[in-house]
Amino acid sequence: MHRGERRAKRPNVVWSVFVFLVASAVAGALTAGLALPFAGLVGVTTAKAHDSVQYLPQDLETAPLTQNSIIEDADGRVIATLYQQNRNPVTLKQISPIMLKAIVAIEDDRFYEHGALDFKGTLRALLRNQSAGGVQQGGSSITQQYVKQTLINKARTPDEVKTATADTYERKIAELRYAIAVEKQMTKGQILNGYLNLAFFGNRSYGVEAAAMHYFGVHAAKLTLPQAAMLAGIVKNPNGYDPINNPKRAKARRDVVLRRMQELNVITAKQAQEALKTPVIDPAKVRIVPSGCANSKYPFFCEYVVSKLKENNSFGKTKEERENYIETSGLVIKTSLDQKAQKAAETSIAEHSKPTDDVIGAVTMVEPGTGLVKAMAQSRPYGAKKGQTAYNYNVEKSYPGGFGGFQNGSTMKAFTIAAAISRKVPTTYRIRSPQTIDLSGKPFETCNGPTSADPYNPKNSTKTILDPSMVDAARASTNTYFLQLSQQIGLCPIATIANQLGMFDGQLLKPLKQVVSYTLGSAGNVTPLMLSNAYATFAARGMYCSPQVITSITSLKTSKPIPTPGPNCHRVLSPGVADGVNYVLQQVMAKGGTGAKLKFGNSDLAGKTGTTNENLAVWFAGYSTRLAAASVVADADPKIQNMIGQTFDGKKMSDASGSGTAGPIWETAMQLALQGLPSTKFVKADDKVIRGDVKDLPNLKGMTPADAAAKLLSMGFKAQMDHGARVDSDAPNGTVAWTNPRQEDGAPAGAVITLFISNGSKATPTPPPVIPPPTPPTPPATIKPPPGNPTCPPWDPKFPKCKRG
Repeated sequence: MHRGERRAKRPNVVWSVFVFLVASAVAGALTAGLALPFAGLVGVTTAKAHDSVQYLPQDLETAPLTQNSIIEDADGRVIATLYQQNRNPVTLKQISPIMLKAIVAIEDDRFYEHGALDFKGTLRALLRNQSAGGVQQGGSSITQQYVKQTLINKARTPDEVKTATADTYERKIAELRYAIAVEKQMTKGQILNGYLNLAFFGNRSYGVEAAAMHYFGVHAAKLTLPQAAMLAGIVKNPNGYDPINNPKRAKARRDVVLRRMQELNVITAKQAQEALKTPVIDPAKVRIVPSGCANSKYPFFCEYVVSKLKENNSFGKTKEERENYIETSGLVIKTSLDQKAQKAAETSIAEHSKPTDDVIGAVTMVEPGTGLVKAMAQSRPYGAKKGQTAYNYNVEKSYPGGFGGFQNGSTMKAFTIAAAISRKVPTTYRIRSPQTIDLSGKPFETCNGPTSADPYNPKNSTKTILDPSMVDAARASTNTYFLQLSQQIGLCPIATIANQLGMFDGQLLKPLKQVVSYTLGSAGNVTPLMLSNAYATFAARGMYCSPQVITSITSLKTSKPIPTPGPNCHRVLSPGVADGVNYVLQQVMAKGGTGAKLKFGNSDLAGKTGTTNENLAVWFAGYSTRLAAASVVADADPKIQNMIGQTFDGKKMSDASGSGTAGPIWETAMQLALQGLPSTKFVKADDKVIRGDVKDLPNLKGMTPADAAAKLLSMGFKAQMDHGARVDSDAPNGTVAWTNPRQEDGAPAGAVITLFISNGSKATPTPPPVIPPPTPPTPPATIKPPPGNPTCPPWDPKFPKCKRG
């Protein structure tokens, strides 16, 4: 500074502000109050303050109030609440009048008298702060507080929040200018209503409605005098006056409000005295409103619902935008969760497994014909502690909590059955199926050309007859039969149907691989959800519905529905083909089938067991016309290994099977879920589906080959003798023991019927019969040598490479 210059004299700050406020009030620029903290105004001139006001926008832009979203079950019961700020906005009429009086009494008792500036209140606070040497009393009106809360609510980034809460004169003057505009544009009631919906009342409660429900378990409209006084007092310092953690301080503050209300003649002395005697809070009535799925009774189902919501692009362009919209927009998300079915699933899991087991159990239940996911349950509970998990073992890996499934073993045979029936293969079709078969290098046709496996010598895990029909093979889960059947019809038709029924790799989120062992369930990892929904398609007679967990979304603000993907159902299988699958899988649960011991009640039930190599997972999937379910027991912990020797249901496993391990989970869940409902039956499969386009065969057992051949010729069939060794039978030696095709299966018109001759080993001893020589001799033309390809399917004369004798 040059010697001749004079230092500018610092103006008296209090006087400057005083002059500014008076001049502004006289000029008509200000009609509402402003509390400018003394400490923040050092060095501020009235000119600078004037400039700050002059160039600020006058219209306060508000952002929509955040509002809780809720997730409901199928009956409208809340199962989860989602929010960033626990808030449920209400109208002025939905707030108790005593609450309005309490907040005005303690925060701005001249609220209805002053305009944009409460000159008296501001000056009083300013002088008191001056004498105290700091900020001891605020002079902000309710209007200014509403402006401040609005700016905070509108902030979306950390920098915006910092600007909205900075303790600077610029912010205070900006709030003042906005307050002027608000007072011109809104009524006092609107301002007060907005303030009470924005204010923070502690304990994650934003707005008077959420606060009333949290602390007292009542709606804002039902608040009593002492309750209203407590809430009015808490807004000044929500943490310091927290009635849960600081009940004494909260009561003292509440009592200040009550006495102030009495001073202002808002309440009588008697009312004040009665209210002062009231406990500040009843801990038993405090309602915690936890946010998020982790606090839901059904956390896994809830998280799956939220993951589906986040896939909806109408909620935002990015994942973050969609998440913010879901948590702040006041949505009512109704789901498919059925409390009865869910309880049934949970009861079954609890009965047949334990959370501390080495391996896990899980089950999903789906309604046929709608795709509605009725229940999901699993043995390990939600959490981060030992014995808990964040993985949902029922669903695909489309979000971080989805586990992604397990190999599903022979439950895949159902799709081979469906593909075979759709290609006119009768359920009576027989294939010679030894216990072990060599398929090394044998070609299997896929959608992209042939494939093979080398070496490959699969075997059966159960005993079966040598030439089982499709029904026999399904009942015994005969691997060698279904491998040969899948080779004959090709892997592409099977994979196509499985894909159309919603089957894919739940880990990779890609189509299942068309490998030689596709029908045995080694094509990828599938989930209980997708398997139960696929089987539900059979129950719905071929009508496939995409799994649906969200049934509707409604806005709490407008009560209007929000578009969301609805049911997606379309026909994949003809009713006749589905009826045929139901017929075959129903026999699995009949006497002698692998699922026989799981049959219950009077309803028709169908299902299929599944066991993977090395017992990594076992399954049971089954259904009635009302409900389909799939259960799995598996090792879910890396490194995944054989379950034998690991614990399940608290005991070390010495065996693992679809029927004996996973089956009971399915049975109990289904039985409880269907309890009390009328029994249902499947539609009877057409005889042509069961037996093909066939004619009845005569009973030839015990007849001579010549007589049997003559009988067949008279009915339009051809006959040939099996040239192998005679077979064990109770028919007399040298007579027909049985035929191929069997009598009960029938055969297409003109088909060649093979006669198997008995050795009489099981026949009842009788005097040797006198068998006259056949007269006339059997014409040579009626007996033909065996065909070049014994497995040539009689149901398909155009089968490639089919050589006939």
